[in-house]
Amino acid sequence: MIKGYRYKILPNKTQEQQLNQMLGNARFVYNWALKTRIEAYQKDKTKVSAFTLMTELTKLKKQPEYDWLNLSVAQSLQQSIVNMEKAFTRFFREKKGFPKFKSKHKSKQMVGFPQNTKIDFEKGKVSVNKIGWLRARISREFDGKIKTATVEKTATGKFFISITVELPDVKIKQKPIKKETAVGIDTGIKTFATLSDGTEIENQKHLKSNLQRLKVLSKRVSRKVKGSNNRKKAVKNLATLHEKVSNQRLDFLHKTTTTIAKQYDTAIVENLNIAGMLKNRRLSQSIADLGLGRFYSLLEYKMQERGGSYIEIGRFEPSSRLCTCGIINKELTLSDRTWTCKSCGTTHDRDLLAAKNIKRFGLKDQNLIKFTAGTVG
Repeated sequence: MIKGYRYKILPNKTQEQQLNQMLGNARFVYNWALKTRIEAYQKDKTKVSAFTLMTELTKLKKQPEYDWLNLSVAQSLQQSIVNMEKAFTRFFREKKGFPKFKSKHKSKQMVGFPQNTKIDFEKGKVSVNKIGWLRARISREFDGKIKTATVEKTATGKFFISITVELPDVKIKQKPIKKETAVGIDTGIKTFATLSDGTEIENQKHLKSNLQRLKVLSKRVSRKVKGSNNRKKAVKNLATLHEKVSNQRLDFLHKTTTTIAKQYDTAIVENLNIAGMLKNRRLSQSIADLGLGRFYSLLEYKMQERGGSYIEIGRFEPSSRLCTCGIINKELTLSDRTWTCKSCGTTHDRDLLAAKNIKRFGLKDQNLIKFTAGTVG
């Protein structure tokens, strides 16, 4: 079983300089590899393989003017070439957009350490190649083999290390899928999530509540002279607020998904087209602020961790339009929050009805998109 752990690290001044150098080297190699590949294709339509680029990188490091590349771990630089290759693969296979050159002014910088990473839980330290032991805030311990590590520097200058660990396989007793312990979840903008048992989880609107302050700080950045210390301070203040919003959202998602995973054995959701929803100009900001993609991924792995089941149903099911009597309301619009069935006279809350129908569809194996863990009982 592979699992990731993320810790904040606290390097001293010397270690911080070393990390910044390594981050810069990784960025340089990525950009050099990307430029080399683009130029080769433009010249005679040839593809430069990752193996060829790594061979050329070895030659490059031997040149006196590029001697500073040797301050980095060789595998870290090779990983930059692999990352560039993956970016091209995503472009051709998944149409994710053409690979872009990396800038040190971007919000996040990363460098990989594929080998020899160590951790001391008692002393609260992490060791990486060519730098040695770094102070770290160890929030969670593990008992497994470290596979790889990645050091990340945020826009606010904080350092974090993400460690991939191979844990011993532990047999988790799967909980049976039962109607009594299952829950249907309907997500939305007004109410973040409505559960089939009537529970409503309010939308915290983390971005909206800080939007005015973000606009003020953004305006201050635009008024500062590029390259000046005042602009750097303004940029950092803006990045700090963005980081605060992101942390608030992630904290809310973790707490919400943990609560659901503890209370229910089966979670059933709708497979939403989030990318398509974000194309709506009027609602894109509100939808992005929800963090739905992260919500679903967190919920899935937490349900699995506890032996529960995570089920996704098709996005085209008439969850909010289907009355309990079987009649579909084709006249329902997005602005209608409640509606009354013309056949049986029952009045429905749109979100609650959707959650109940999502649960019903999931339990009946109707148009399932994803099913993880769990045994039918």
